[in-house]
Amino acid sequence: MDENIKATGPAPTAPTIRADVAALFQDIEQTLASTTLGDQRWYLLALAALVGGTEPELAAQLYLYIINKPGYQQSPVRQALIRRLREALVKLVSIIGVCKPLSAIISIMKVERPQDRDYSFTRADWKNDAANHERGMSWLRQIYTHNTDSTLALFDAHQDFRWISTEITYGLYLSDRQVLDDLDTELVVLVGITIQNLRLETHWHIRGARRIGMSSADVGIVMECVTRVGGFMGTRLDRIPSVEEVEGDV
Repeated sequence: MDENIKATGPAPTAPTIRADVAALFQDIEQTLASTTLGDQRWYLLALAALVGGTEPELAAQLYLYIINKPGYQQSPVRQALIRRLREALVKLVSIIGVCKPLSAIISIMKVERPQDRDYSFTRADWKNDAANHERGMSWLRQIYTHNTDSTLALFDAHQDFRWISTEITYGLYLSDRQVLDDLDTELVVLVGITIQNLRLETHWHIRGARRIGMSSADVGIVMECVTRVGGFMGTRLDRIPSVEEVEGDV
């Protein structure tokens, strides 16, 4: 009798989305719609801010919010989405460390349907070779332009950090273009740094976003949205420069 009751019991309750979190996502989505950044980047901003802040497990809520939209009802579309979310999290490892991105991807895994999972492995063939170095340096030069040499010179007495920057941060992580493009990547980096309340590095990447073609107005809206997510989490953001402060350095 007990086995029959167990077999015919109610199905597990479907994951739900918190009303306050859904309102935050809707706000960010609608605000980014006023920019020229397109409709596939607002969730990268939300993800980077939550994971770089104090709420990495809300990545699952973000995933659920997105897949409830009409355009995300088929497994191939959800698999494409998870590739973008996962790649953003992989890139964030180089910005915030590994533990928070791990918490985020595990939280998403818990609410994914088995048929929606994507088993691709983007960096299976990665090598720390000359091609990796040149790929990393090429992207670093686009972000830093004429400041590249002086920025790397900061680490003349700390060569491990120079090597990490060129071969790992930029070579392994940030220059990989199999899933996310230039604007996607710099958006994730800028947000992941800003939400940590880091003055110098935020300056560098506001400048970098402008240098790769993001308009001053759009960067300003991105920063406004990061502040909103920070407010939601109770995260203090009192050290970050304004877009106007950085503009003269672009």
